[in-house]
Amino acid sequence: MSVPKWALVPFRPRVLGVSIACALSGAGYHASAQEVEFNIDVIDIKDRKNIDLGQFSSGAYIMPGDYTMLVRINRQALPEQSVVFYPSEQNTKESVVCLGPTLVDQIGLKPDISKKLTWWHQGQCLLLDSLPGAVARAELGTSSLMVSVPQAYLEYAADTWDPPSRWEEGIPGVFVDYYMNGQSQRQEHGGGASYNLSGNGTVGGNMGAWRLRADWQARLEHRSNGQATGNSWDWSRYYAYRAIPSLGAQFSLGENFLYSDIFDSFRFTGVSLVTDDSMLPPNLRGYAPEVAGVARTNAKVVISQQGRVLYETQVASGPFRIQDINDAVSGQLDVRVEEQDGGVQTFTVETASVPYLTRPGSVRYKVSSGRPSDFSHSTEGPMFITGEASWGVSNGWSLYGGGVEGGDYKALAVGVGRDLMTFGALSFDVTQSRARLPQTEQNTLSGNSYRLRYSKNFDAYDSQVTFAGYRFSEKDYMSMSDYLDARNFGTRNENSKELYNVSFRQNFSDSGLSTYLNYDHQTYWDTKASDRYTFTLSKSFNVGQFRAVSLSLTAYRNKYNGSNDDGMYLSLSMPLGGGSSSVSYSGSFDRDANSHQVGYYDRLENGDSYQLNGGKNSDGATASAFYTHDGTLARVNANTSYQEGRYSSVGMSLQGGATATAKGAAMHRSNMIGGTRVLVDTDGVGDIPISGYGKAIRTNLFGKAVVTDVNSYHRNQLSIDVNKLPENADVGRSVTQATLTEGAIGYRRFEVVAGEKAMVVIKLVDGSAAPFGATVKNDKDQDVGIVSDEGSVYLSGINPGGEMSVHWNGRAQCALQIPEQISEVDMAELVLACARLPANDSPKKAPG
Repeated sequence: MSVPKWALVPFRPRVLGVSIACALSGAGYHASAQEVEFNIDVIDIKDRKNIDLGQFSSGAYIMPGDYTMLVRINRQALPEQSVVFYPSEQNTKESVVCLGPTLVDQIGLKPDISKKLTWWHQGQCLLLDSLPGAVARAELGTSSLMVSVPQAYLEYAADTWDPPSRWEEGIPGVFVDYYMNGQSQRQEHGGGASYNLSGNGTVGGNMGAWRLRADWQARLEHRSNGQATGNSWDWSRYYAYRAIPSLGAQFSLGENFLYSDIFDSFRFTGVSLVTDDSMLPPNLRGYAPEVAGVARTNAKVVISQQGRVLYETQVASGPFRIQDINDAVSGQLDVRVEEQDGGVQTFTVETASVPYLTRPGSVRYKVSSGRPSDFSHSTEGPMFITGEASWGVSNGWSLYGGGVEGGDYKALAVGVGRDLMTFGALSFDVTQSRARLPQTEQNTLSGNSYRLRYSKNFDAYDSQVTFAGYRFSEKDYMSMSDYLDARNFGTRNENSKELYNVSFRQNFSDSGLSTYLNYDHQTYWDTKASDRYTFTLSKSFNVGQFRAVSLSLTAYRNKYNGSNDDGMYLSLSMPLGGGSSSVSYSGSFDRDANSHQVGYYDRLENGDSYQLNGGKNSDGATASAFYTHDGTLARVNANTSYQEGRYSSVGMSLQGGATATAKGAAMHRSNMIGGTRVLVDTDGVGDIPISGYGKAIRTNLFGKAVVTDVNSYHRNQLSIDVNKLPENADVGRSVTQATLTEGAIGYRRFEVVAGEKAMVVIKLVDGSAAPFGATVKNDKDQDVGIVSDEGSVYLSGINPGGEMSVHWNGRAQCALQIPEQISEVDMAELVLACARLPANDSPKKAPG
């Protein structure tokens, strides 16, 4: 782009800032109004009479009115909101900020401090004198209100956690989230072809604090060898819930599962009020379940509970570990690993929580009532009520207990938890059940169940017992789900006797060695025992020029119904060239077959990754590939496998959704189905890169994007990646934060100026120039330039046909129109005429 001749005179793009700085250096101050008088003799301009520095002349005065500002409490950003300034009664050249009740609530004052506050302007504005040491200061240049409050007045807050007063319920909206998986397989030697499609997801709507949800799951299977096509579609669950921050709990109604730390889970239709640990600071939250296993080939892992799919994903061959299951899940999980070679692994995982401890003086509780229901939405069984609570008696002791009563079934539990400090945490409880079953010989069955749990982090040894537990149940002990099975079907399903489970991790930092052990042992009164062992040993080391070489060995045994499924998986990975690529070897060994394969892994510049494998097993040569793409619209996994003489297969999965609100709509990727999200608005400017969680996404044609998988009750940071902005876009503030309740749809807007940038000259209709220091605003009221000498201005956001206005003396004085068509030559020598505005077009002033 060529530079116009008038741009070569003393004015430069940064001259205005230098000139004002020089003027300030000679300024004098009047203490009463902090008014600045500029020494304009130091400013290098021709027309010294045509200057407007009113916006810089007072450090304290802000014109009374209503402003949209970013509020910062002790430098902690709150959402943009309306802030009103009223004239000062003591000094007409000053204005006073009004901190309204809504804004004061977000400060997060302690209850005893809030009771002592005093107000002015008919109780609508906080009198800062009632908070000694508090200061409020506005910065119009950054559209920010800085509020400083002594920390002693504030509720507890952590680096990534805000007190409940700052939580947002989000905006109304609807969404559809989905996970879709498709696989096609062709068998060799006339075996025919088959394909299957499966999916699950959530349809939801938000209204204020309420979250309305409906879960669905579907499956379609087809085989070409004469077998009939099978398909199913189920709305597996209808429910609604909302957070009640004052109680630290969540209220839900509809179809639900009993989430209990004491009693076994079962499905019911009714209501629940449950203390929500996710509302606590991160270091005080509970334990989330983990599912680990080994996939022999590219596989699909489905995790369900009582027939409802909770989690579904595709994994590459080798060990896998799933750690992002909702921490509200409790009870027994059913895990199904569907291999591409047609094999299926199934096992169960007990997701019992860590020892039941409660902070001193606090009470945690769970109350539910309703009727048991089945997968077809029919209620079955008697009306029931259940409740449990835990009380932190002192610094180290907790008492807990609860009960269930419904029809002819009753259960009562009592327990104690102890923080052993250096030696970890321990809890012990006893549950007694009593059930009347007319079809049994005893008529009434009564028994006890005893449970012991332990957890410990050994920081000095860099090791952790994530969970260790033991449970013994007498033969006539029955859980509520056992009672319902016996009542409805006349039989008990797997009468549990003993259960052991241990999860242990040990790291040896000096040698780069780490170990992981998981053991589950379950015995029954009327069937054979089942065992599951998983042991992983891994080491990182250097070999010559190769750094961070990784060696891993995983061994497992699944014992069920008297038969053993034993196996071992060995892997060696070596990075290449210090980059993201690596080569690997893996070997899989079990009692039926052994396999060996070499692989190549790489992560591309756009964040995509792929893995290529080739090898041999007892049946012949094998080959497979796995590709992952985290797109703005969906997360995509694609894979293919080949086994010589047996089969070839391809598969693909899509995970994403669509969210719509009155503020806008967008399609998006999603990991956590039905989770909390934020709609980001970039003022209608598309292709703006947004960084939140995971790989950056870009706004759509309408300037909207949805960031999903944000943490509930957790301070989330969203930002614009300024290094990847389009050349014709500018952004002022590029970072924002949000703390949202569970399931909320948050909303954040970034001011983005889109358009070309150029040096232009602004002339009034009479041929004179706009004053030095006048500001130029676009039709969105965004500052896009400051006038320099003789009307010169470096203008951004130039769009053909757009409108702008020039402001001085506190109001818009003239309007200018950008030509409908502008060539590069025109852009280099652009002179814009500014038409005068009548005085009544000045901005409105707030009452006061």
